[in-house]
Amino acid sequence: MFDPAADVRYPIGKFEAQQYSDELKNKWINDIRFLPNDIEMTIQTFDEYQLDTPYREGGWTVKQLVHHIADSHMNAYIRFKLALTEDNPTIKPYEEAQWAKLPDTFSVPVNVSVTLLHALHRRWTVINENISEEQFQNRTVYHPEHQKQMTLWHLLGMYAWHGRHHVGHIKNLKEQKGW
Repeated sequence: MFDPAADVRYPIGKFEAQQYSDELKNKWINDIRFLPNDIEMTIQTFDEYQLDTPYREGGWTVKQLVHHIADSHMNAYIRFKLALTEDNPTIKPYEEAQWAKLPDTFSVPVNVSVTLLHALHRRWTVINENISEEQFQNRTVYHPEHQKQMTLWHLLGMYAWHGRHHVGHIKNLKEQKGW
């Protein structure tokens, strides 16, 4: 249920790192696996007005959120592959707020990004299902913007949270507006 007193920027709370467990690994992999379906089902009845509605005052529109998730998760997939094939590679940060203002965000229908997410998450799920506990805990990337090393385990949790986080934005907007 939408809580107007809650911080709408974090509908599921902020990401918190957690210790490795097979149960949590399976949950997070399923979050990645099912995110495209969750997004598709959440926005399936939206018209252009609804897609162009910000999820909060000063926030991104639903359209920008959907395209952002695709942009972010394409980067995530590449980061996983780099971590699995190189020793602690330095990843390339990007200006997500600027990406959200590029012409493709406004002119490409959201179903293109949803389709992209279905294909991308299928491949990413196969990769995740075949990463060992040792690889999750010991394969790393270096994030220069945050100036820290991140394990694949941390990244899996962060991106599983990221998808649920943005779907939460859209669901809260739907509930708030009575859509």
